[in-house]
Amino acid sequence: DIRARLNRVFQEQFDDEKVEISENMTAVDIEEWDSLMHIVLVVAIEKEFNVRLNASEVGKLENVGEMIKLLEERAK
Repeated sequence: DIRARLNRVFQEQFDDEKVEISENMTAVDIEEWDSLMHIVLVVAIEKEFNVRLNASEVGKLENVGEMIKLLEERAK
C-alpha cells in the first residue's frame, strides 16, 4: 500500500513513529520539515518507490495527498 509505505518513509526520516500522514498534510504541519528535510524526503521517497521525481513535478505538489496520487500514477 503506497500510503503505508509513504508513512513509513516519513516516520523514518523524521525519526518519529508517531508521525501519521494525511491527505492535506504539508511542511507547515511538521516543525522539522524545512527545505533541507524536503530534499531528504524526496530522495528517500525515490529510493522506497524506485522512481525518479523531477524538481518541477515535486514543486507543483501542494500536499501529501498529491504525492500519493503521483506515486500511484507512477506505479501503473
